[in-house]
Amino acid sequence: MTNFRYSSVEINDEVANALEKGRNVVALETTIIVHGLPAPANLEVAEECEAAVREAGSVPATIGVLDGRVVVGLSAAQLRSLADPDRHAAKLSARDLGLALANRGDGATTVAGTISIASRVGIEVMATGGLGGVHRDVRDSFDESADLTALSRNQVLVIASGVKSILDIGATLERLDTLGVPVAGFRTDRFPGFYQSESGFSLDWSLADETEAALAFLAHRELSSTGFLVANPINPESELSVELHDRALSSALERARALGVSGKEVTPVLLAEFARYTAGASVAVNRELVVANASLAGRISAAIAKERV
Repeated sequence: MTNFRYSSVEINDEVANALEKGRNVVALETTIIVHGLPAPANLEVAEECEAAVREAGSVPATIGVLDGRVVVGLSAAQLRSLADPDRHAAKLSARDLGLALANRGDGATTVAGTISIASRVGIEVMATGGLGGVHRDVRDSFDESADLTALSRNQVLVIASGVKSILDIGATLERLDTLGVPVAGFRTDRFPGFYQSESGFSLDWSLADETEAALAFLAHRELSSTGFLVANPINPESELSVELHDRALSSALERARALGVSGKEVTPVLLAEFARYTAGASVAVNRELVVANASLAGRISAAIAKERV
C-alpha cells in the first residue's frame, strides 16, 4: 500500500499512480457491500462493479476503513475481511470518519463518507445504487440523509438510480434544489425511483451521452462548489412491478415502525424487508442497477479525462 498525501489515508498503488498521472478514477462505496446486500451477492456485486469500471476504461477505488485507516482501493481480501459479520464494521457517514480513525475502528463508508474521502484525495466521480434523502416522516423525525449535505459540499459527480423509493422523493428533490446540487437524468427527463425506472417526478435537465455529462460537470465545477447528481434509471424490463413495489414498501414501513428504528438504522431494515417480501427480486434489481451505475461512472470519468486533454 502507498501512503498518499494524508497520514490517515492509504491509497493502493494502482489508484495512487492513476491520480498522480491525472487518469480517471471512480470511487465506490462499501456500505452496500457490508450493510446493504446479503452474502454471497454482496462480494459478487463488489467484484462486478470494479470489473464494470475497468471495462469502461477507468480505475476503480473501493473505499472503506480498516483498523483505523481509510483505504482507497480495497483489495479483494480486504473487502472480504470488512464484510465479515464477525468484524462488526460500522456504517460510517462523513461525520463518523474521524471518530472511527481515532478509535482504530473498522467501517463501511456511506455515500456521504465516500464522497468526502474521494474529494479529499482528488477523485471526481463516484457510483452508488441509490442516494439517501429526506425520510417520509421528516416533520416528526427531522431525518434527512447526510448524503445530500455531502453532495452540497464536495465537487464530486455521483451516479445513482435516483433515491431509494422508501424515502420522500419529492422532498429530496426540493432539498437538492435548495442545496444547489444539479440533478440531470441520463437519457431521461424523469427522475428514477430506484426499484422502478421512474418515480413520477420530472427533471429539468437530461444528458444525451457521457460526453455531455462530462462537459456539464466540468462547467459546473468552474462556477459552483457543489457536487453533481446524474440519475441513471434501471432498465424498465428489470424493474419491480408497481403492485409488488407498493406492497413491499407498505410492509417495509410497517416493519420499521414496529422495530422503532431511527437514523442510519432505518434504511438497512427497510431494504431487508423489501428483500424478504419480494423473495429476493428487489436484491436482483439492486444488483443490476448498481453495476450499471458503476459502468456509467467509468464511462463518464473517462470522458472527463478526455475533455481535459
